[in-house]
Amino acid sequence: MGTSPRFKRILIKISGEALAGEGELGIDTNKTFSLAGQIKEVHDLGLEVAVVVGGGNMIRGETLAKSGMDRATADYMGMLGTIMNGLALQDACEKQGMFTRVLSAIEMKSVAEPYIRRRAVRHLEKNRVIIFAGGTGNPYFTTDTTASLRAVEVGCEVILKATKVDGVYTADPKKDPNAKRYLEVSFMESIKHRLKVMDSTALSLCMDNNMPIIVFDIFKAGNLRKLIDGEPIGTLISNSEEVILDGR
Repeated sequence: MGTSPRFKRILIKISGEALAGEGELGIDTNKTFSLAGQIKEVHDLGLEVAVVVGGGNMIRGETLAKSGMDRATADYMGMLGTIMNGLALQDACEKQGMFTRVLSAIEMKSVAEPYIRRRAVRHLEKNRVIIFAGGTGNPYFTTDTTASLRAVEVGCEVILKATKVDGVYTADPKKDPNAKRYLEVSFMESIKHRLKVMDSTALSLCMDNNMPIIVFDIFKAGNLRKLIDGEPIGTLISNSEEVILDGR
């Protein structure tokens, strides 16, 4: 293990599905508690931690829009789902001794603070875990874009995209046995080849503001801590033009 963490201020992007059981909707309290435990591991190292949580376990605006609902209405419903997930994650974090704040882009004063950038930064400085909910507050934007925007706004050093896979591949490894995992890849390469890391808006925002992304498997016990300690976990996406594939 390294003597000091490789980052000081991080943003973790967690999908809504990570809070649910496999292939299920709603919230699995055991999984949520486990995720909070991994956050506590790195928070206890002295890191300033921000989290953006998705809402796919509750509702997907894009899916509802395809079935005939007005897209803006469907997206607002999805944003409300992220607030429910944020509250669930807050509860799990606080049960493990962390001080947290849920900051919502949609005003909901009885359950969450309104998002104000300077307030968010101050919470981080006071060693509170902050959970960004409500998306960007606007329809047509994903929570991946929210993660990119908030990370840039509050001065994070990296976005850690917590997923169910161990990185980004040249093709779907479930369909193509010859698919290789990238150890490092550029934003331009990700956008050009549509590697499905994040949507193009989120990637472009990170590229323009030199905000690196690390895609990793958070469901493998200890991975988040190993990543923070400097182990080569997952796939690094940055402005570097170097492309490195896993040789195994």
